Amino acid sequence: MNNAPDISTDTADTPDISTGPHDTPVTSPGLLSGKVAFVTGAGRGIGAAAARLFAREGARVLLAARTEAQLKAVTEEIRAAGGTADHVLCDLADADSVRAAVDRAVELYGRLDVAFNNGATIQPPGPMDQLSDAEFDRVATVNLRGPWLAMKAEIAAIRATAGRGAIVNNSSVGSLAANPELPVYGAMKRAVNSLTASAAATYGREGIRVNAIAPGLTLTDMVDQWETHSPGIIDRITAQNPLGRAAAPEEIAQAAAWLLSDRASYVTGVILQVDGGTRA
Repeated sequence: MNNAPDISTDTADTPDISTGPHDTPVTSPGLLSGKVAFVTGAGRGIGAAAARLFAREGARVLLAARTEAQLKAVTEEIRAAGGTADHVLCDLADADSVRAAVDRAVELYGRLDVAFNNGATIQPPGPMDQLSDAEFDRVATVNLRGPWLAMKAEIAAIRATAGRGAIVNNSSVGSLAANPELPVYGAMKRAVNSLTASAAATYGREGIRVNAIAPGLTLTDMVDQWETHSPGIIDRITAQNPLGRAAAPEEIAQAAAWLLSDRASYVTGVILQVDGGTRA
């Protein structure tokens, strides 16, 4: 016979932390409650997951990308779930388009508090000597010049409205070591890491934090393209991962949300690896 006390229902000596004074329920505000968030590459993958999450965490979100149908679908999904969101077309290769997209957040919501620069493009996988000049220029324009343009516009908007805020750039674990399959992609993401650190050092005293996340293999359309070009790449990378799997886009979005939130108020200039231990 088991004579152990039943502790599953014994609450006599346990304080009730679910209610406040006068039995008023205590609810925790969302990570981004009251903030206005701008997200690039928000039509699919990590960007769409981030837009959904930021809205659930209390932010008013402006989604930006090049494909209106995708943006509209994610925006409507957020609204149907009770969130506040809108979308704007934005081409990271076009400086005027980037500035206009950031300005649109201020026009819609009156301020800008946080931004997630997630939009990017992949290169054709393969050795660097096989990449054309045109492909190099395309990857550099979108993956390096795009975040630089976005940060310039976001810093100006935060400065002029909220006064303080946070920016997260989406990098890659492929930026942290040799990347023979995606050498130019990795090089541009490594440059984003440098821009992130420089921006953190430059704007920290203004109360603007700048960090980056470096995701490991994440199940997105971009990775599907890579798998199509290099069959078996997902299995090969996953085999080296201590957790034994790829990430879901939502898991990467969670890291971005925390870095953008006030709970990360003393974190700036960090390249946060979100890679399941791949680079451990």
